[in-house]
Amino acid sequence: MNAINPFRSFWMAGYECSDHLNLHGDRIDLLKTTGHLDLLQTDYRLLEPFHIKTVREGIRWSMVERQPYQYDWSEIRNRSAAAIQNNLQVVYDLCHFGFPDDLTPLHPKFTDRFRAMCTSFVHFHKTCFPDEQLIITPINEAGFLAWMGGEVCHTAPYCQGIGWQVKYQLMKSYIAGIKAIKAVDPAARMLTVEPLTQVLPDIHHPDALEAAEQINENRFQCLDMLCGRLCPELGGSMEYLDILGFDYYYDSQWFYPGNRIADWKAPEHLPEARPLHILLREVYQRYGRPILLSETSHPLEDRPQWIQMITRECRKVLEEAIPFWGICLYPVLDRPDWNEPGRWHRCGLWDIPDDSLKRVLHTPFAAALTRCQEELAGVIAAMEKKETPADFTDLEKCVGLGCTGNGISCIKEQGRSGVSGI
Repeated sequence: MNAINPFRSFWMAGYECSDHLNLHGDRIDLLKTTGHLDLLQTDYRLLEPFHIKTVREGIRWSMVERQPYQYDWSEIRNRSAAAIQNNLQVVYDLCHFGFPDDLTPLHPKFTDRFRAMCTSFVHFHKTCFPDEQLIITPINEAGFLAWMGGEVCHTAPYCQGIGWQVKYQLMKSYIAGIKAIKAVDPAARMLTVEPLTQVLPDIHHPDALEAAEQINENRFQCLDMLCGRLCPELGGSMEYLDILGFDYYYDSQWFYPGNRIADWKAPEHLPEARPLHILLREVYQRYGRPILLSETSHPLEDRPQWIQMITRECRKVLEEAIPFWGICLYPVLDRPDWNEPGRWHRCGLWDIPDDSLKRVLHTPFAAALTRCQEELAGVIAAMEKKETPADFTDLEKCVGLGCTGNGISCIKEQGRSGVSGI
């Protein structure tokens, strides 16, 4: 397993690139809505004062493959070229919740189509940009996508009660995608991205503890399938766990039952949420792979306070000598709501206040971010000096559960929930 950090900067920026069918059945395209595709040079130049050299982008599978097995990579070519012109490294999501109109994860051709698209993308990228290291997220937040489409009817296939089946098919495609990518470019790196959630038991409900424990265990199903601990018939392997990215937001911890969001601002002597550094430590201990915070942000006026808390927690992770490789501000630009496109979240480093799509720096957030970068700079430098390559090859060094079933029996045993973390 490759223990070399491939990222050009610890601090990263992500552009909201969702392109799925929303709750109302309307196709969204947030790269277009935010003006990012038309303002690439502007957006990339804005990152320079913050010393950000790595960005997360999405290819928008629904736009790339409008006809089965026919691909148009021209827009991706332009975006990659703009990034290179600005000395930026791009991490590409191949499926960020969206897929072509004629597909759902349950379609018999989904895996084959995804595999073929992955192959085409890598051939394209190696041909046009042979000197650029490929870092790919095959399917962003597969567990959350399974919940949206299989449990709450928020996207295709618009079902309830079949989240596990959707998740199983997504991970089948994910594993097939990695194999296809590696067949073309064995040096390609994989960034697997899943939500980092924690369900807390409401002490007033006697059955809450057991239920919360089961929900918290289920959040690892996608990663366990990927590494072969769960449903080994899918072909998962520890070698497919490369870099693990975790998405963490203000609503990532909640109480069961009732779904009340834990107050991350509660005083230290009366905490509601579990500390982030402990959650990150636990996933590192479970899988033994380098980790990063692949998405984090907060809406409105709490943005400065949020990034300060994130920095304090991530500093603790770094000081434990855990290979923690970065923090991605996601979204770095403001974004509209998926299901209420007229409502913008006001959650980026830059706001987009009106239809002119002008980028307006949120100065309190920017000032706090600069202080956070300064605070971590020394810690990161010290860690890099004493860092030695880790041995990630021995499964027995990872803490975790083995798969308890085979084939369809595994589906029956594990198929209680399709929610990412639920």
